[in-house]
Amino acid sequence: MLCVVTDIIGGNYVKVFCQDGKERMARIPGKLRRRMWINPKDIVLLGIWEFRDDRGDVLYRYTRDEKKKLVDMGVLDPALLEYEGEF
Repeated sequence: MLCVVTDIIGGNYVKVFCQDGKERMARIPGKLRRRMWINPKDIVLLGIWEFRDDRGDVLYRYTRDEKKKLVDMGVLDPALLEYEGEF
């Protein structure tokens, strides 16, 4: 699920707002911690945990060019990008 990062909590956790309108806490896995810097207002791909709906893992962070392509293809809702500017 595509989400926008709203806050950096610390301890490798971020707070995200998802396409389905829910706010979740996401964990940054060890293999992404040093390779990919995640900041507020970034668009990320979230893998929701099967046993707990309000949490998940960050799987990927999209760049600006990839974000534009997602909007052009109709995968990313432009309303999520509007939410991005409210921080």
